[in-house]
Amino acid sequence: MKDVIESGRHAWELTASKQDIALWREKAGAAVAALGGGSEAVETARLGVSELLANVVAHVADPRCRLEVTRDESGIRVRLFDRSRRPPAVLRPNWESEHGRGLWLVRELSEALGYVLTGSGKWVWFRVGAPAPGRETGVPVPAGGTVRLDHQVRVEEGRPA
Repeated sequence: MKDVIESGRHAWELTASKQDIALWREKAGAAVAALGGGSEAVETARLGVSELLANVVAHVADPRCRLEVTRDESGIRVRLFDRSRRPPAVLRPNWESEHGRGLWLVRELSEALGYVLTGSGKWVWFRVGAPAPGRETGVPVPAGGTVRLDHQVRVEEGRPA
């Protein structure tokens, strides 16, 4: 685990594991608070980090990640890099299922949620705080569907494969 703490930026190289999710949830919440986020922003960040890491544990073969919490003029952004190029899926919640609504909940509680594909994986990000309009980068994940690379929206039912 390598920690980088600079003005306006906290970053960690980590290996995602189920037993360490609580640790990273706490670190991200503390970073959001240190960057000026209020209690709602801290709780949303904690939930979001838990969900992003749980998705890596469940769906990504290589658990090495990079977690970053940054502040700029648009607010506080939390992002996680993983080594899968599979875009995240925001599913319609099935309230009878134990799984499949985490990213939906993060999207509902955060100011914005999106992802950016890279040559070796993807960044999944969300923003908390009070961002300026139009400041997000990457591809925002819309309500009720998943954005594909061609920007067509398709609603997915149930859990991802």
